[in-house]
Amino acid sequence: METRAPHRRASRKVEVQAAILGAGQRGRTGAAKQRLTGFNQVTGSSYMVFWPAMSPVSPVWPRKPNLCAFWVLRLVLLLSLKSRTEGTLQNCHWLVVLNKFENVGFHLSKDRFLEHQPVDTVSEVFSKLVDSPVDPQEKYLSFPYYLQINFTCPGEDSEVLARKGHLLGMKPMIQIDYIHSVNFYRWKPENLQILLEAAPMLSRAGDCHAEAMCILNWYTPMPLKNGSVVASVEVYTNGIGPFIPRKRCCFWFFVNMNGFLRKDASGAPVFTVGYESLSLKPSHFRLSKSRPLWYTMDHTPVFILGGFDNEKAILLSDSNFHDFVLLELSIDSCWVGSYYCPILGFSATIHDAIATESTLFIRQNQLVYYFTGTYTTLFDKSRGSRGWVRVLSSECIKKLCPVFVGGNGSEYILALTTGKNEGYIHIGTITDGLVSFQMVPDGWSICEKLPGLNCTIEWAVYIADERNLLLLVKTDSVQFYLVNFNLELKTLHILYKIPEFIPEAQNLDFLVLLGTETYTDTPMIPQGLYFNTLNNVLYIWGNFILQSYNREHFIFLADFPKESTIKYMLNSYKGHITFVTEDEEIWYFLEGGYDVYRIVPSQGWNTYFNLQKLEKSPLYSNDETLVSLFYEKNHLYELVYLFDNGKERLVRRFLPVGKLMEYDLPKPFKIGSQRENKIISFEYICPFKEIHLLDVPQKQHVERKESYLALPPLVSESSGFHNNYTLAVYQGLVYYLLWLHAKYNKPYADPVHDPTWRWWQHKIVYKDYYFYLFSNRLTAEGMYINMNAYQKLYNLSSDYSMADFVFLDKGNWFSITAALLSHQDTFTSADSPGAGLEVDRKLAVSVILADPECLSSSVTQEIHLNRNLLLFKIKITDKRKCSEQGITGRNLKKTSMLIKVLGASGKCFQATTLDTIIRGFLMTKIFIGCPPGKRLAFDVSYTVMHSQKINKHYLDCVVKDPEMPCFLFRDLFQPFFLVQDLVTGDSGSFLGSYVLKVVGGGRTEETIKDYTEEEIFRYNSPLDTTKSLIWKTKAERTTSDNKFYIMSHKSPGIEWLCSENSPCYDIIPTDIFPPEFFFKLLVSNRGVDDSTYCDYQLTFIVHIHGLPLSSKRSSFTFVVSSTIFLGLVVLYILFCLLWPHISRAWASLRWRINNIMASESYFTYATSTAGFSLQSHSSEESFKGPPRVDSKEGNVQAKKA
Repeated sequence: METRAPHRRASRKVEVQAAILGAGQRGRTGAAKQRLTGFNQVTGSSYMVFWPAMSPVSPVWPRKPNLCAFWVLRLVLLLSLKSRTEGTLQNCHWLVVLNKFENVGFHLSKDRFLEHQPVDTVSEVFSKLVDSPVDPQEKYLSFPYYLQINFTCPGEDSEVLARKGHLLGMKPMIQIDYIHSVNFYRWKPENLQILLEAAPMLSRAGDCHAEAMCILNWYTPMPLKNGSVVASVEVYTNGIGPFIPRKRCCFWFFVNMNGFLRKDASGAPVFTVGYESLSLKPSHFRLSKSRPLWYTMDHTPVFILGGFDNEKAILLSDSNFHDFVLLELSIDSCWVGSYYCPILGFSATIHDAIATESTLFIRQNQLVYYFTGTYTTLFDKSRGSRGWVRVLSSECIKKLCPVFVGGNGSEYILALTTGKNEGYIHIGTITDGLVSFQMVPDGWSICEKLPGLNCTIEWAVYIADERNLLLLVKTDSVQFYLVNFNLELKTLHILYKIPEFIPEAQNLDFLVLLGTETYTDTPMIPQGLYFNTLNNVLYIWGNFILQSYNREHFIFLADFPKESTIKYMLNSYKGHITFVTEDEEIWYFLEGGYDVYRIVPSQGWNTYFNLQKLEKSPLYSNDETLVSLFYEKNHLYELVYLFDNGKERLVRRFLPVGKLMEYDLPKPFKIGSQRENKIISFEYICPFKEIHLLDVPQKQHVERKESYLALPPLVSESSGFHNNYTLAVYQGLVYYLLWLHAKYNKPYADPVHDPTWRWWQHKIVYKDYYFYLFSNRLTAEGMYINMNAYQKLYNLSSDYSMADFVFLDKGNWFSITAALLSHQDTFTSADSPGAGLEVDRKLAVSVILADPECLSSSVTQEIHLNRNLLLFKIKITDKRKCSEQGITGRNLKKTSMLIKVLGASGKCFQATTLDTIIRGFLMTKIFIGCPPGKRLAFDVSYTVMHSQKINKHYLDCVVKDPEMPCFLFRDLFQPFFLVQDLVTGDSGSFLGSYVLKVVGGGRTEETIKDYTEEEIFRYNSPLDTTKSLIWKTKAERTTSDNKFYIMSHKSPGIEWLCSENSPCYDIIPTDIFPPEFFFKLLVSNRGVDDSTYCDYQLTFIVHIHGLPLSSKRSSFTFVVSSTIFLGLVVLYILFCLLWPHISRAWASLRWRINNIMASESYFTYATSTAGFSLQSHSSEESFKGPPRVDSKEGNVQAKKA
């Protein structure tokens, strides 16, 4: 069991560990811990350890003189090992694989992401947790997979390093970020993040000797989320033990769901799209050139790559090509060439391959196929394809064009035709796995609007948010046009006539094309278009590069040579663009500038390549070929096939663009003299010395990420190792945490604004008791579940870098401060009057807004001459113009902000543990609209309190429901609402205007039905004349058409009517309690509240009791009740008057009856007795006569009778 030491003791312990690890590692450990400290301040978890953010560069020297020699020897040893340790640990990297539930504990096991639904494997385990705060009656499920985590360092024993890390207290931390679905109509857009701590466990494979430890791995659950098939995983340490650079180790590749797998008869996973080949052959790549990798940005779980010469095969990867398979596709490959489809030859090559969130598209010759995967987290299982589906069978398709950014809840693909339908284009729409195509224009051809008789569409770009098609069209006179076609208005405009020849631009970086420039004799050969939806920049590329910010005026980038021809380009959407030419040259371009750099081949590439060969890197070879390029988290990666003899293989490797450009930089210097000696001084190329970002907005808040924390249970075993039992409990707890997150979206606001509040609300008081049982080893299960370890985080600390993207609501703003530390010669003397002017000329910052009509910027400069420092305070504000009200996270305006240090493009670099990054450049995505993570909730607690205040009483139902309090019909009802921020945890009263409607109702909660639009109007509108109103208010504001009331928190409230033709009129009670009715209310601020972009739509149920009866039924009930009452009164009076006479008559009757019965009984008895006496008694007694009736004895006998 781990001991929770006090903070001071932990700090001292870490200092000793830091001394053991070395000074260089200590500094990095402190930096990593600085981030984790803020994280732990929220959680209060057991591994919280405090020490200075920047550790000292040498061990803490002890005061005792007899230990000096020991510390000196230790320092010498550390200094000798410092350089070797730093170099080794810098190259360490994490290893993460996916394990099924039953394979946990096997070291080398690896599984594919085939199962997409939770499984019931831990319910039996939770039923035995009697000494834990969980409810054994609750149903706990689990996710089907775990992440197995380890790390390796070149030249080191990985098993020894893992054991050393565990014994020193190292704990891998896992951060999983889920990417929401494209279809925001079906799935709520949300940025969900969960932080996990991996639990150590010994491997079950192999023999473990008593004196040796088994192979150690760390495990953590791999949660699934409905509406997401892509998730990124980041692994880092808690800052204790061996330092491993914080890397995004896998960039989504271990957690991507693969919907193109199924189980065969033996239970083994097999692919549904084709047959898996055993290995790649050099012949697959020797004749094939590089080709583009096309997919929907940020939403594609599976990548495919075709282009194998005369092979009906594709490369498929669900891990961004960390691993991959070669598949031979099961398609028919029919040949339908005819007079209207002029294809000269037949080839089995897959020419175009495009991957979307759920569907794969390929083109072979003129045939187009698609295959929809089985993704049960996105849509119904039945929508998955059983085989490749051929579409556009009657068309001759010459090219498929990708649409990298979806819109309106769908993804798109473009098919260009040739032959009989030349001049038309087919737009494919993919929504929830359903594929449909539409041919545009309808009824006329693009060629009809252009000069000449015929034309051909060479390339197409679709801007989904604008519903615009940008087309690159070539006429029969070999003239190229840029054409815009709007799908809504069905209009076509010629935007630009591309020059026939390349302009003359010697000694220029760029040239603005105005029509007056001179041209060379080299013809312009356009090959394609590329449009960046974030900054509205359009590129036309071929043997040239044209750039436009408004699609009408173009800039010619003169650095690209006219002798080369671009065959494809790719964009990181973070300002970095890469071009690949026909000769496999790689060119780099930084958006916002005009310089184009060739990075492969180049002098920098030669230097870097030779260094890699000297280090004997297995990723580089003298005989290799480029297969493809792609961006991953703003880093450029290349797929390269190495033709090493006997070691042929396809590798994925990182292309360090910044380092190659740095190696290519000139090294200007000048020779000066100092006294009699000549000295060489190098000149500064970068205009600044250092740059830092200050006062950046908190990442979690501006990126709108909902963060959860889940730590494994503490185990009582002294070594701290977990087993399958404790990991199963960890799995179930993580599942329940995310289940609470999904369930929290309910209309009634909880007293505590937190999804986990209900989980522990009744158990938190026994927290110390559970810990007492665990610390004294009294728990039967040998584990402790810390309730504080499963919670939502609202202020997750992060580094000081700028967020990748920012959400802005109406009128919102954010600010950032850039601190530039200049060189010594940047500032003149402080006494000089031109000091400020000199600084402005040498150091300046520009802010470029993609949509200045939507955003405004302000820059404030502060000069600190004594520190050689310039501060630029930048503020970006929304202008409240460019977005309409919408549901949270839907139909956001996509734009961006670019901050540049003038003169720094391609000249300023900074080396990091991952890469040499380009400085002086920052691009941030901005989404304008209603940000995700906001909702409207019914504040039932305050509504009840306010109702009691204004009505002087509050009467709840007889049968109370704490989840849904009742309101009395005759009381004034004034609802209040809360705007809850699920990201920051803020919850405040909604102060805007809204429209309230009754949209459904029923006598019971189970019989509630939704009303039609006509009924909603009649039940809620003040214009109703059919006597159907359910409620009314004294509010005077109405909508522009006067159909509905506009209310706010200041409105006088609602008076329930239930008019004659309303559904709540004349409700007959079913028992002795008054009638009840359930109203389904809809609250929306759309069109009536201008304080936000959010269209808050809340539907909730109000329980009303004490409904009155109708007048007729009331009168009838009154008459019947009165009649019955009067009848009872008359009967009572008659009863009271006649009762004495009846009583006396009844007594007399009884007396007579008794006398008659007594007489008859006496004579009958006397007669029978006389006969019997004659036979048994003496004659004297027998002859004694009966007494006289009127005698005394006779009367006594009569009375006795």
